Formats: sequence, structure tokens, C-alpha cells
Amino acid sequence: MLRPGGAWITSTGMTIRPILIHPDPRLKKTVDPVAEITDEIRQLADDMLATMYDAPGIGLAGPQVAAMTRIITMDCAPKDGEPDPMVLINPEIVWSSEEMNTYEEGCLSIPEMYADVERPAEVEVRWTTLEGGDASARWGGLHATCVQHEIDHLNGKLFIDYLKPLKRQMITRKMVKLKRERARAEG
Repeated sequence: MLRPGGAWITSTGMTIRPILIHPDPRLKKTVDPVAEITDEIRQLADDMLATMYDAPGIGLAGPQVAAMTRIITMDCAPKDGEPDPMVLINPEIVWSSEEMNTYEEGCLSIPEMYADVERPAEVEVRWTTLEGGDASARWGGLHATCVQHEIDHLNGKLFIDYLKPLKRQMITRKMVKLKRERARAEG
């Protein structure tokens, strides 16, 4: 069922929210921490997971669905494995390795665009759980890349900000054109 504002309600009651497309000024803002774990935050987490899986993607940050708060969802489980959904509230990187890794990154807010981005190979992250507890983990590989990418969103940074200006401008122009085409198709 379609909800006003373009969001879809799933049979489980979770809402698939519209994903903001770059350039959108909300994607360039640093967002505020979650002050309290409320039912609204729990619903947002459920909606973000549903939106992430529907897209499909492996990570999603609050600002990408116009929720201007420090919450991310991730699932870096192998495609043939069981889902491993994670919700990280107020995540922060508390340690980064000196060793670097390069991954080809994409973004749900920059559809069908990919580029190599170099980031620390391992990170340790601390966050609050949906139950209000403290959690931390040290990740390498895809998990490390994904969590850094999503935390960047909370700080108003996109993966294209790591690219050379010409490449970044080319991708931005393509996104402006995509947004125009989508607006025409809807209007």
C-alpha cells in the first residue's frame, strides 16, 4: 500500500521510505545524535532495514531517508548466507588501522555510480543498541568499508567526496539528470 509522500507500507507494517538522491542539501548536513531510544526510533530502524533490503543495499544512514539523526543500518552477510541485520545508533569510530584498503563503492543515494575509495582496512566502532545498551566491534573487509561509508553519511560526506573534482562533477551531473527524468516520469 502506498502511503502519502511516496512511502510504501509492507505487509509486516514496516515502511519502505523514499531514498534521497544526490544532490540534496540534506545529504551534506552533519546530523544530531539520538537523545533517547523511543518507539519512533525503533520504527525508523525497522523502516530503514526494510528500505535497505528493498533497494537492495548493504547499508543505509538516517539522512538518506530524510531522518536527520545518527542511525545506520547494515547487513554485510554473504548473499547466500542468512541475513545479519544491524542497527547502530550514534556510531563512532574509536580506532582505525594504518593499513588502507580500496573497495569499489556505490551508494543508494547515487544509484548506478561506482568508484574505488581508499579507507582504513580495519576499524573499531562503538554504538548504542536499540535496547539502549553499549556495543562495540572491530571490523575489517566489507564490514569496515560499509560502516565507514554509513558514518560518513551522518557527517554530511558522500563517497564521491573522496574522488577527484572532475569525476565528482561528472557523477553529480548524471544525478541531476536522473532526478529530472524521474520528476518528469512522476509528473
